[in-house]
Amino acid sequence: MENRVYYGQYSLKHWINLILKKNIALPEYQRYFVWNENKVANLIEAFSNKQFIPPVTIGAFKIGDTSQNLILDGQQRLTSILLAYLDLYPDEKTYKKTIEIFASENDDSEPGELLDNVFEWTFHKLTEKASSKQEILKKIQDGNYKKTNLNIKENFFEENFLGFSYLVPSTNDEKIQQKYYSSVFRNINIQGETLLPQESRASLYFLDKDLTQFFTKRFTQNFVIKGFSGETKIDFVRFLALLSQYNKDGGSEYVARSYKQIMEKYYEEYIYSAISDSDGRYGKFSSIFPGKQYDLRLTTLQSTIDEMKIYEKFSSIIDLDMYFFGLIYTTVFLGKTVDKNKIKELKENIESNITELRKDAQHVRAPGHLKYLRLRIDESIKLYNKYAIKNAL
Repeated sequence: MENRVYYGQYSLKHWINLILKKNIALPEYQRYFVWNENKVANLIEAFSNKQFIPPVTIGAFKIGDTSQNLILDGQQRLTSILLAYLDLYPDEKTYKKTIEIFASENDDSEPGELLDNVFEWTFHKLTEKASSKQEILKKIQDGNYKKTNLNIKENFFEENFLGFSYLVPSTNDEKIQQKYYSSVFRNINIQGETLLPQESRASLYFLDKDLTQFFTKRFTQNFVIKGFSGETKIDFVRFLALLSQYNKDGGSEYVARSYKQIMEKYYEEYIYSAISDSDGRYGKFSSIFPGKQYDLRLTTLQSTIDEMKIYEKFSSIIDLDMYFFGLIYTTVFLGKTVDKNKIKELKENIESNITELRKDAQHVRAPGHLKYLRLRIDESIKLYNKYAIKNAL
């Protein structure tokens, strides 16, 4: 039996109903809604003028007796149609002001209890409230959404259509379906919106719920490198991949060898290795985490970060690496923790080491060079090893 692809079209009203009734869903790896108001308006105008709109791609995914229809391509278009139907748009400016009011006047309450976070927004924020327009509009909070005022004509959603391709894999085997959809997703050009490496990577493991939780721990979003061109968030998979090979080899000499220009491929191969539990460059995932029992280690990592009071914004990757390579290796890979009584001394030594590394102008100019990357791995692990407590878990 071969993979099958079906083609057709639905009215916009039918697509809206599919979303509201949760008959189609976003995979966990899908990015947040990123279209601005102009793009939404342009899409509606394109429908009104009977212009060509690229079809969306839906994939059937089965686990045992349950099935889902996943949106592989078209989230931005479908979300824009839903927002136009509701006459709403997430209001970033008002949301920021509302959060500031909560922070200064109401410390005992969390704005997240009332407001949808528009910086991490998908249509699920609306469909979780209700399954009809009337009920959704009743439940949205002030300071979250504004009116779109698109002046949509009567019967617009009934008279306009959006095409689709519907993919049905030949098997119910989860691993084979995952591989198939990973390939499909990564070859789709989503309306010219370039995917971040982390977003593209996520399609490799999104069907393995255990690994999804492992690779996407929330605390990793708190730490950033602040440069002239903006902020870059910590890449947890990067640390895991590099440290897995370090752990397998017993040193850094061959870490990422031959991957200098293709580091993203290196990280992707690590993810495939973890999914298949193969004993290759990175070692068997199950030998480090038997039965995928890593929750306690990740909890230790989080608590150690809190105890060390590691600042969340770093001026360079040198600083970030010196704090996190040794910390992640000690807690996640070795199952140890840091001596709480010597945290101050540890941080002083880390800062002193960073100062020494920064004296090398070439290192500062090219921190991504494998020679310097390996040096930071070695130095960070060496530092943390002095303050690690054995058999903590």
